[in-house]
Amino acid sequence: MYILMGVGIFIVILFLLEGAYYAFVSMRNPEKKKVRARLRALSLGREYDNQGVDIVRKRLLSEVPWLNLFFSRFHWKQVIPFLEQSGTRHTLGFFILLSLFLASLGFLVGSWVTSSSLVLIPVMAFLGIVPFLYLHAKKKRRMQKFERQLPDAMELIARALKAGHDFSSGLKMVAEEFDDPIGTEFDKTLREINFGVGVAEALKNLPNLIDCPDLKFFVISVILQRESGGNLSEVLENIAHLVRERFKLHGRIRVLSAEGRFSAFILIALPFLLAFAISLFNPEYMRVLITDPIGKILIAFALLMMIVGIFVMKRMIEIKV
Repeated sequence: MYILMGVGIFIVILFLLEGAYYAFVSMRNPEKKKVRARLRALSLGREYDNQGVDIVRKRLLSEVPWLNLFFSRFHWKQVIPFLEQSGTRHTLGFFILLSLFLASLGFLVGSWVTSSSLVLIPVMAFLGIVPFLYLHAKKKRRMQKFERQLPDAMELIARALKAGHDFSSGLKMVAEEFDDPIGTEFDKTLREINFGVGVAEALKNLPNLIDCPDLKFFVISVILQRESGGNLSEVLENIAHLVRERFKLHGRIRVLSAEGRFSAFILIALPFLLAFAISLFNPEYMRVLITDPIGKILIAFALLMMIVGIFVMKRMIEIKV
């Protein structure tokens, strides 16, 4: 037990030192110094050392150089789009280090409270996934906001086309008039087009950055119109109307399923409230579940069945439109 506590203390101290080094590197970023030196040299009319400038955008996985080199050896095809969709400014290395730090902190604090591995392991696992649960919630909110902005953006592009502007000008209006996320993502697409990427290719890259099914209708309609012709403004207005009607239907479904969601909340909270009430009025009756090995097994089995029940109830009341 003392060995495990010593290992936990060592890991926590290690991550604290790593966090301090990360903050120090962030404040004294060498790349920023290079940029300032080059700008100063250009302003004075001097030449600076140009050793093979690479115009291909590099994906930064960590601001710590050796950690970025280590992470670059692995493939993060599923994680990197997840980070981009959440709109976070932090790197992958930041969240991995934060996850390891929270898991180690949970082990250290939990070791002082209890020595049961049945408690320590779930606590460590939960604290370890907290940063990624935060990213998931942030991504979900951002995608929902994008869906709400999309009909207005398509109508703005349609009005720009009716006024005689081209499609790129419509994208520029959306990028300038709308805030994040749709303004940011459309600005990325516009910059790709300005750098020489074809409109069709740039639009095909857009659904890879945004998890929104309605966006695919927008992309397909624009690509088909550019290949076969047609009234794009009318098509965009019809798609915007269809998306708004789907939002209305989704709202009605949420109202009709409110009773089921409330029932699910009651069924989930009832066992915990009942256990709390019994522990207040008859502590000896509940202490058997904690001290007896069979009681621990029953608690673990009950929690597992509750998780299964929550998943089933969620699938029953969640209707995709």
